[in-house]
Amino acid sequence: MKRILMMVFRNILLVPYMWCKLCYYASHVEKYTEKQRYDMLKFIVKRANRGGNVHIDVHGQDNIPKEDGFMFFPNHQGLYDVLAIVDACPEHPFSVVAKQEVRNVQFLKQVFACMKAFTIDRDDVRQSMKVIMAVSEEVKSGRNYLIFPEGTRSKNGNQVGEFKGGSFKAATKAKCPIVPVALIDSFKPFDTKTISQVDVQVHFLKPMFYEEYKDMKTVEIAGEVKRRIEEVIKENERYEKSKYNAI
Repeated sequence: MKRILMMVFRNILLVPYMWCKLCYYASHVEKYTEKQRYDMLKFIVKRANRGGNVHIDVHGQDNIPKEDGFMFFPNHQGLYDVLAIVDACPEHPFSVVAKQEVRNVQFLKQVFACMKAFTIDRDDVRQSMKVIMAVSEEVKSGRNYLIFPEGTRSKNGNQVGEFKGGSFKAATKAKCPIVPVALIDSFKPFDTKTISQVDVQVHFLKPMFYEEYKDMKTVEIAGEVKRRIEEVIKENERYEKSKYNAI
């Protein structure tokens, strides 16, 4: 909460303008192209990060496919995750599939409206399948999407939870590139009480193309994506430990 207040306070002159613009875009999405809406969100996120002492350390941007029509699959650490990836992803607008519980959270509600995001009811199988089919068709048409395969946030910092095979059904139906994304310390901006600078790492890993996963079950794809993300997180932990021991 302290950091959110700092984000607002340090942008106090811009906040009314940015909030009104965000709400207007959210209410008139068809008046703007996806890139225009994404650029507006990116501007807000970058200003918020600067005001909130949040630094995004980006790795692997070259791994993002050149052609649109792909899906990001990051580990999930909290409400800040999408904002970190918006800041880190340079020129490829994307939308999200979020759990239904967050659709009425102010600010996120407007952000998701601008992204034309889907919300999914995990207790309603029929609604979930409709969302999966709709997302796969949109990805086929060239839109990019993000899904958190854990289904819920980790409550243990950088520890990764179970990746659910069903999260990958939209990707397999669309036969699109799957881009694993490793988030490190993305829980810190909103979940810690400090207002000192925090560094959030966003690692875009090499994509899995359809030819690589076409013979795999979705649970196997989930396991492989999780393994790749955990490998990056563990490597970072070893690096941080070696730095500490060298002091």
